[in-house]
Amino acid sequence: MAKRVAVIGASSDRKKYGNKAVRAFARQGWEVYPVNPHEAEIEGMRVFRSIGDVPGPLDMVSVYVPPSVGRTLLAAVAAARPGEVWFNPGSEDDDLLAQARALGLDPILACSITGAGESPSRY
Repeated sequence: MAKRVAVIGASSDRKKYGNKAVRAFARQGWEVYPVNPHEAEIEGMRVFRSIGDVPGPLDMVSVYVPPSVGRTLLAAVAAARPGEVWFNPGSEDDDLLAQARALGLDPILACSITGAGESPSRY
């Protein structure tokens, strides 16, 4: 069974890391769930308006939105009970991380594309 990842801040702009992550995880065989309230389809995949709309359990959530947006999503991320939550460079600040930990999340601060065994420059 493929691992399942939600990419919060997924983008249809192929230059953005939110798009590169979608492609990298798909290339690695993950089941990818792009999350963006302003998109309908990314890289041929249905886009979910919120993390709460993604069906079933998630192995990982990868965050590509600014901390000000991420803070508004933390409760929904915690409710999804993912195995891991990755905050990619620029998506975190001290306040967001403190709130994430208070909700029982154990944030990973690193590039999830690299964590998946890919190089962002490949995309």
